[in-house]
Amino acid sequence: MTTPAPSSSDRLRIGVIGVGVIGKAHIKRLLTDSSPAQLVAIADADPASAQAVGDDLGAPVDASVPELLARTDVDAVIIAIPSGLHADVTIAALDAGKHVLLEKPIDVTVDAADRIIAAEQRSGKTLSVVSQRRFAPENQFLRDAIQSGRLGNLTTANIEIALWRTQEYYDSGAWRGTWALDGGGALMNQGVHLVDLALWLLGDVEEVYAHSGLLAHERIEVEDTITITARFTSGALLTFLATTTAYGNLPLRVAVMGDGGTAVTLSEKFTHFIARDGHEVPAFEPVDQQLAQLTDFVTAVTTGQPPLVTSSQARAAVAFIEAAYTSARTGQPVRPR
Repeated sequence: MTTPAPSSSDRLRIGVIGVGVIGKAHIKRLLTDSSPAQLVAIADADPASAQAVGDDLGAPVDASVPELLARTDVDAVIIAIPSGLHADVTIAALDAGKHVLLEKPIDVTVDAADRIIAAEQRSGKTLSVVSQRRFAPENQFLRDAIQSGRLGNLTTANIEIALWRTQEYYDSGAWRGTWALDGGGALMNQGVHLVDLALWLLGDVEEVYAHSGLLAHERIEVEDTITITARFTSGALLTFLATTTAYGNLPLRVAVMGDGGTAVTLSEKFTHFIARDGHEVPAFEPVDQQLAQLTDFVTAVTTGQPPLVTSSQARAAVAFIEAAYTSARTGQPVRPR
């Protein structure tokens, strides 16, 4: 049974900052009948782009980001701008008294993440970072199996993100494939969701070691392929591949192994699950992961409870990635900071 969305008079009032591909997806979601929040306005650093999207989608447009942040009828903002610009805009939003749902990653460096977290703490507002794969029921089942000890002591895990991105993809925006604004390549852009999932499932990381390369693309500063090994504080070991050179794309693969059980998913569907207490996996209802995270964010704001994805957890994902890049450059193992 579908629960009706709250009436517009009691729904959280949200503005969207950034009208690129991801920003437009957020705007469309807020305009649906199933949205738990009300779209108040959109804005972009390029007012003409904001106006064009507003006209196309029927969304109200503010002339600038500062004007949107100054509005008293905006309770929260969704920020969907290039990754390396996250800190300044997020801090401005928090200082303006707005709750923030921030697109991944939290920013492209740990130092920038720390600036955001400091602003969050002084503002007293809710901040969550988009990591929608946690909301897949299969991933929640897997985490519950790990947390309850059904897989025994975790020993190893393997994660593969083997995707294809054309040269045109990287050429489509001047910020793509740059250290300053994209923050990295296959790992920071495509892989961060699975880094977050790995840390959510497996815990804190003790050390990472990585090799990276630019193997199938041109005119970008960052890697299109990286392999990582990591040791967790629990002693478990991880191998991790992120690439945009796998022509045709392969399913996202997550395998977690322990001395009491093993689980494997392909594109978040179980292909293997066995534990000492059985191998039954329930039937999972399809979930709109992005809508589920939006609902979680709105619930966190309205109840004061922490969101499922916190700023400190988002920082940990960037710390893992930053350590992997440092290791790939230096040829040495690195402890995330």
